Amino acid sequence: MKIKTRFAPSPTGSLHLGGARTALYSWLFAQKHNGSFILRFEDTNKKNSKKYFVKEIIKNMKWMGLNWNKNIYFQSQRIKKYNKIIKKMLINKKAYKCYCSKERLKNLKKYQLKNKIKPRYDNLCRYNKKKLKKNKYVIRFKNPEFGEVVFKDQIRGKIKIKNKELDDLIIQRSNGIPTYNFCVAIDDWDMKITHVIRGEEHISNTPKQINILHAIGIKPPIYAHLPIILNENGEKMSKRKNTKSIFEYKKNGYLPEALLNYLIRLGWSHGNKEIFNITEMKELFNLKKVNKSASLLNNNKLKWLNQHYLKNLNEKIIIKNFKNYIKLNKIRLNNLEIEILKIFIPRCKTFKEIIKQSNYLYKNIKLKKNDYLCKNSIKPLKYIKKEFSSIKIWNESNIQLKINKIIEKLKLNIIDLNMPLRISITGQTKSPNLSLIISLLGKHKALERIENSIKYINKNKIY
Repeated sequence: MKIKTRFAPSPTGSLHLGGARTALYSWLFAQKHNGSFILRFEDTNKKNSKKYFVKEIIKNMKWMGLNWNKNIYFQSQRIKKYNKIIKKMLINKKAYKCYCSKERLKNLKKYQLKNKIKPRYDNLCRYNKKKLKKNKYVIRFKNPEFGEVVFKDQIRGKIKIKNKELDDLIIQRSNGIPTYNFCVAIDDWDMKITHVIRGEEHISNTPKQINILHAIGIKPPIYAHLPIILNENGEKMSKRKNTKSIFEYKKNGYLPEALLNYLIRLGWSHGNKEIFNITEMKELFNLKKVNKSASLLNNNKLKWLNQHYLKNLNEKIIIKNFKNYIKLNKIRLNNLEIEILKIFIPRCKTFKEIIKQSNYLYKNIKLKKNDYLCKNSIKPLKYIKKEFSSIKIWNESNIQLKINKIIEKLKLNIIDLNMPLRISITGQTKSPNLSLIISLLGKHKALERIENSIKYINKNKIY
């Protein structure tokens, strides 16, 4: 059997961690077994499906490196096929037209809830042979009334659901558009999907889809339902609440390699191993080691992983990702990308932190009242400005020589010169090697900032 999996998001929102993990697990399972992986959009909900989300999901899948085989499928382009099968099901009495009004269904549900009866359709039109041609109708699947649906979940083992617990679900709306469960079942069969890997919230949909496939004489695929992901407070997440999109992680400066490594460990493990490159993921991943219990987000762990990859990935890959990051966030670094990375990677966990800590190299600084900027600082700052002005070859070593010369000449402690100078140059009390930062800033800007600092002390009369 040739393995074939799919990732089938609904383009009603952005791609989040839960969906990304489903995509990763499905992709890895296909990769491990030399199978194929397809991308399919479940977009029959015309009201909420947006082209913007389709484009965003595709971009984020590519960013993570989860490539799919051949074409991208859209359910909205397959309506005729679905309706052709539904028409055949009507002829074979596997489905029926339901003329019940919204008002009747609303009252039925109200009555059932009041009498503590599980809300479900009462099958009135299933047995009512009277055709109401003037009324709008939906088409319902004629679910078996007896027996049970049994399937072996690859993660949870054998699952049984009695058919009497299931509804005669609507498979075609009154506007002629087929519904989610029907389209999914037909697509998985038509696209020869062998393994459906998805979140546990779909367990309730699985028996419905199995019954639809059995009704048209088709063997269902193999199912595996992944555990839910909880946020750091232990709360259930949803597409629209309590979770960041993959795009936000990208925009916040995380590497795709780190995010994939983080995702694979949200529900799967291989001994005590924490770091997995993509080759190891393909070799080691299997459904047997996926946990049944919920996974808990840990942002500190993601940052730790990201820092690991910042320090250990190939330099060209880091530079490429960093340039994409600053382009995405519309940041201009004055061609200092490589130098900034070399200086700040050992100190930071994400590109966002690198940009924040190095902002004085590409942005104007704002001086604030500080104990080190005072009347006693003016003399050494004037000396340093004069000495810096005389430097012909502007580099780190020549700058450091001038700093050492002034410390010796004025008989200062290192801190008495370096702190006012550091604040004048960076606006901060902490920074990497000061002479290196000054060399990267450039002679003109360095002299300008020292002069601004002197003016700031005089203007604010900081004595």
